[in-house]
Amino acid sequence: MGYRIIVADDEAEIRELFRLYLEKEGYEVLEAADGEEALDLLAKEKDIAMLILDIMMPKKDGFHVLKEIREQRNLPVIILSAKTTDNDKILGLDLGADDYIGKPFNPLEAVARINSNIRRFYSLGANDSKAAKKILKVKDLTLDLDSCILRRGEEVIELSSTEYRLMELFMSNPGKIYTKQQIYEYGWQEEYFIADNNIMVCISKLRAKLSEDGNRYIRTVRGLGYRFEEE
Repeated sequence: MGYRIIVADDEAEIRELFRLYLEKEGYEVLEAADGEEALDLLAKEKDIAMLILDIMMPKKDGFHVLKEIREQRNLPVIILSAKTTDNDKILGLDLGADDYIGKPFNPLEAVARINSNIRRFYSLGANDSKAAKKILKVKDLTLDLDSCILRRGEEVIELSSTEYRLMELFMSNPGKIYTKQQIYEYGWQEEYFIADNNIMVCISKLRAKLSEDGNRYIRTVRGLGYRFEEE
C-alpha cells in the first residue's frame, strides 16, 4: 500500500506492536512518544496518510493534538485510549476523530479498522473530477480539495474525513438533491442497505459547524433527501 502512518503513544510496546502488524500490511510506520513529537512529525512529513493517536501522553495529550491537527489538515485520525467511557469517545469524535479503539485491543481488529479508514478516505483520490477542480466555492464557504480544508471566510472549519466527503459531494453540485443512499455510499464508502441514523447525526454536526443556522446551507427535502443551498 505504501501509506505512511504515525503511531503516537508513550508506550514503546504499543508502538512496536503496531509497527509489527502494519509493516506486514505494507504500511510505513513512524513513531512518536508524546503529543509534541507527533505534531513535529506531521509538520516535517507532509505525506502522512493517517495518525493513530493515544489520548494519555506527556507534554500534549491526544485531544489537544487532535484539535491542532484539525485546524490545519484533514487526514484520518484514530484515537487509541484506555479511556473508553462514552464521554471520552464523544469528545474525540466531536474534535474530528474518525474512529476510536479502546485499550486493550485486538491487533487484527485494529489493522482492519485502519485499512477501512484508509480505503474510505483515499478512494476519492482516483476521482478524476477532483483533479479537474481544486477549489469549490459556494456562498461564503471555500473547500480546498488539495489541502482538504474548509473555510468560511478566513475561518477554518474542522471536519472529520466523513464530513469532508459530504461537503465535497454537496459543494460539487449545489442545489442538487441527494438521497440518503447516495449520501451514505459517498460519505461512508460502504453499500447502503437500510436507513442509517449516522446520516442524520453527521448532517446535524455539519450544520452546527457551518453556522448557528446550519439549515441555510444544508436543506432537508422531505421524502427525498438533502440539498446544499446555492443562494
